[in-house]
Amino acid sequence: MSMVKRHRPKLGQHFLSDPRYCSRVTDALGLNTDDLVIEIGPGHGAVTGLLASRAQRVVAIEIDPELVDELGQKFRQSPNVEIVPGDVLYTDLGEICRRHNVERCCVFGNLPYYITSPIIHHVLGFAARVRVIGLLVQREVAERLVANPGSRDYGYLTVITRMYSSARMILEIPPGAFAPPPKVHSAFVRFDMDARKRSISPENEQEFLSFLKQSFAFKRKKLLNCLAPISSRQRIEAELERLALPLSVRAEQLSLEQFIAIFLNLR
Repeated sequence: MSMVKRHRPKLGQHFLSDPRYCSRVTDALGLNTDDLVIEIGPGHGAVTGLLASRAQRVVAIEIDPELVDELGQKFRQSPNVEIVPGDVLYTDLGEICRRHNVERCCVFGNLPYYITSPIIHHVLGFAARVRVIGLLVQREVAERLVANPGSRDYGYLTVITRMYSSARMILEIPPGAFAPPPKVHSAFVRFDMDARKRSISPENEQEFLSFLKQSFAFKRKKLLNCLAPISSRQRIEAELERLALPLSVRAEQLSLEQFIAIFLNLR
């Protein structure tokens, strides 16, 4: 395979290739020797081998058939590495855990920029089966994931991240660490999952997520107006007043706890 073909980002991918950064992100994941790691988009396997050296087993999900073949050859003598062809958005991570008889797994991924949010949303949907997540994402997305209420970067993705985990931006990664190099800086974000953060019961979870999406439906618009399709103005005003929030408050100014309180009282 030629170098041009090998490094062409057919699916919007920029593969982490610098050995120093590969080691640093693997170390930052904090793996145990008995861990099952699900890797999203292993690419050419630069991190896969490092994960396999630290964990009990790695299940690497790759959508590109050419890379699946390449990875199969590369890890054919690695009994604790399983290459799974497929799209992670249609992959049941819980089923992988059950198949390997583990309660919770670890997830690592170097995510294509154009589909970062859907993948994060999908993985968080399996929060009960995940111990820790480590993702390489565009720096701009990393800032959104760890933003505080009232900041420019705070939004729907921030709130659902806080709903399931404590997220930290561990390190910034320059374009030159990838092949081919992207035009922007990337960052490694670690999500420590905590079941105790689940303040919404499982039966209300999807309804709450829909409520959050509606709350952030119109950027910089008052929450009162965003929620108009799902509740009366009188009820919304009464709830905001109960929480000592101004009627002009916007979704990007509210904490997760405030969203939960409003949701539960408007149901």
